[in-house]
Amino acid sequence: MLIEFVKPDFVFNNEAGQLNQLVHEGWKQVNAIFTAKGAVRGGHYHKYNKECFFILEGSFKLIVWKDDVKEEYEINKGDMFIIPEYVYHSFEYHEDTYLVAMYNDGVELDENTKDIWNR
Repeated sequence: MLIEFVKPDFVFNNEAGQLNQLVHEGWKQVNAIFTAKGAVRGGHYHKYNKECFFILEGSFKLIVWKDDVKEEYEINKGDMFIIPEYVYHSFEYHEDTYLVAMYNDGVELDENTKDIWNR
């Protein structure tokens, strides 16, 4: 597998609702992202960052590839997964989607360069 499915570090439920502690260490940059139904994002890889996603609401097709290996996954609310360095990734959104994306080191390499690489 080119990606790793993981679980939040801790989940707490009671009559008031639910708390998901996604991580408690190891991630430097955290983004909250909204994407509209029908959009396509990604089409790149990261040389210096692994990226972790937690899906708050929505669904999409995740396409990942490296060298001659290509994989596709249907990703849904509550899924959490890590894409390692040098794995291309693309997202095709089935519905409006809210997610959290975390990078272990952050994508800004300097003021003019980002760890976002295309083919």
